[in-house]
Amino acid sequence: MSIALERLRTQLAQALPALPGLHHVDVSFPLNDAFDPLAWLGSQVCYPQFYWQQRNGDEELAGLGAVAHFSSLADASRFLHSHDAPDSTRICGLNAFSPEQGNLFLPRLLWQRTAGVATLRLQLWSETSLQEDAQSALAFLAQLGEAKPVRPLLVQVQRETHLPQRAEWLDLIRRATDAIAQGNFEKVVLARATDLYFNQPVNAASLMAASRALNLNCYHFCMMFDAENAFLGSTPERLWRRRGMLLRTEALAGTVASHSDDSQAQRLGEWLMNDDKNQRENMLVVEDICQRLQHHARTLEVLPAQVVRLRKVQHLRRCIWTELKQPDDELCLNLLQPTAAVAGLPRQPAREFIQRNEPFDREWYAGSAGYLSREQSEFCVALRSARVRDAALRLYAGAGIVRGSDPEQEWQEIENKAAGLRSLLLRD
Repeated sequence: MSIALERLRTQLAQALPALPGLHHVDVSFPLNDAFDPLAWLGSQVCYPQFYWQQRNGDEELAGLGAVAHFSSLADASRFLHSHDAPDSTRICGLNAFSPEQGNLFLPRLLWQRTAGVATLRLQLWSETSLQEDAQSALAFLAQLGEAKPVRPLLVQVQRETHLPQRAEWLDLIRRATDAIAQGNFEKVVLARATDLYFNQPVNAASLMAASRALNLNCYHFCMMFDAENAFLGSTPERLWRRRGMLLRTEALAGTVASHSDDSQAQRLGEWLMNDDKNQRENMLVVEDICQRLQHHARTLEVLPAQVVRLRKVQHLRRCIWTELKQPDDELCLNLLQPTAAVAGLPRQPAREFIQRNEPFDREWYAGSAGYLSREQSEFCVALRSARVRDAALRLYAGAGIVRGSDPEQEWQEIENKAAGLRSLLLRD
């Protein structure tokens, strides 16, 4: 890293115009097992910081510092087009559960790896003078520290609270099933927040590293807003991937337990593949996605169902491939988020019920994390996630409520899900 940074400083010393504009400098970055971009981020004292890894491991990025902030993906997309940004200029961050809200930024430094090739990019942008911003960039580089290994997570729970508590949750489920019986919607996904309070501040990079080590075949994401606040998680679910006009999305719905024994896991997976209820649940999500995309895309191709095996559970997944009529990330976000798996069906009345009845703000939970550029974009669904606030950690667990759902059974389901998250996130 030090050699790459020195090469950036050398290039910044070259004359730049005292004019507004966007400008970037790229240097190649030698890959070796000793460098971990998450450890490098966690060693810095400047913010925001954003780490993201694609679920198959082919792509990884780490963004540090911001030359521009955006409160929505729509604002970020407008910036890229109105400033005639190079096709490869990447903006990264989060979209909230309510997709019109976001926290995205154009990184001052972006470390990026695609397959076996890595680069380090320094981004300049100014509405007045690139020459002046180059001086700001040099000052930014001067404050960076060397990467240190990620510390193990060593915290002890002192207190735990739920929102809603058990009695309020049971009442909430009854209200939901009453609304379903009245024909307001077919399904609504309701969530509970569990707040854990510790004896010392929670290190977000340590939490992310522990999750990344245990959860294979998942996207990993971590947004560190400042030294005390972060949102992170490991999720198997893609919201969308766009390459030019080509779009890939998916329906991830239908669940069975996993098992450490391969043959046992395979038997469970075969049961899932042949279970009528789970297949119907998955196809409902497929039909919802296809209906949303049909007027904005060309032929929709739904691939055969496959079983995705994770550490604790297995899911049914059907991939959906198509070609957009125009490469519009704002459109992709509004069409696809929130998914039926995190909100319900039909989407709008289910969302309205959630907003009226859940006793907490979902914020980034069940939103999305990733990046966009003019040439391509990719976002994952922000599930299996946690919100860090100094010495407190908020975990989320949700359950899909349909006609006939039993409140007591739904409470037990979210208890099980929260226990799984706790063992995942608090393992040292």
